[in-house]
Amino acid sequence: MMGYVFRLRGRWMLPAAALALLVLPPQGAGAAEPEGVVSADSAEPAETTWRSIAPDIFPDKVIGAADGLVALTAPTRAEDAALVPLTVSLTLPPGDTRSFKAVTVVIDENPAPMAGRFSFGAGQKDFALSLRARVNSYSYVRAVAETDDGALHMARAFVKAAGGCSAPATKDTADSIAHLGDIRFRSFGETGRNEAQVQIRHPNFSGLQMDEATRGYTPAWFVREVQITQGGHLLLGMEGGISISEDPTFRFTYHPSTEPVTVRGADTEGKVFTRTFPGGAS
Repeated sequence: MMGYVFRLRGRWMLPAAALALLVLPPQGAGAAEPEGVVSADSAEPAETTWRSIAPDIFPDKVIGAADGLVALTAPTRAEDAALVPLTVSLTLPPGDTRSFKAVTVVIDENPAPMAGRFSFGAGQKDFALSLRARVNSYSYVRAVAETDDGALHMARAFVKAAGGCSAPATKDTADSIAHLGDIRFRSFGETGRNEAQVQIRHPNFSGLQMDEATRGYTPAWFVREVQITQGGHLLLGMEGGISISEDPTFRFTYHPSTEPVTVRGADTEGKVFTRTFPGGAS
């Protein structure tokens, strides 16, 4: 599993297992701007934070421009900071012999900036992925694509949002726990779109949300790993953290097949959720 870094007192540290011990106040009116952002109204922040975290996330790597290979779609101003829609599109030009290996989504100003690393099966040359993420304060969101030759290409978007990591759950916690690990799979092949969607019911607690009854912080508890396979071949893999929204949901490029689709998820408490669906089924 990838190593997560967290921002605490101006430094980036702490592995994911220690997140439950992290206690930070929620973002609020009058809160100080995160390091690297010029002002709350600035449309163009500095890159101070990115320069400090990039070596931890991509050690000894040179990160190139998007070069038309990777694109990131995100709202300029999010309607809900806890459910920010992101879409990553990956495309290699005709004749390019490479394929995509993975894409990493980074939210610079989040307490755990690496939202997730998404991996693909061999030979992937054209792929789209949509997900929902938490954005804790005005921040660059980045998609860093990796090709099978080890090259990295990055696209970025600046999102104005605040409080996403400390926002209370939008659904009843008792109900979420009662349906913990329920998995849904839907193929959109019948609509003419080569897409599928997977959702795993889980509260995905960030460790920064306050329990209204106890006034303490709810310990971090989130889906850390997902694997979606068909006929033994990987369709999509994820190593994720607290920045993925509750009930993790992923829509991705999928070419319908009659072979069964298996979804396996595991969370930070060691719970494992697995379900197999008929190929192309809704």
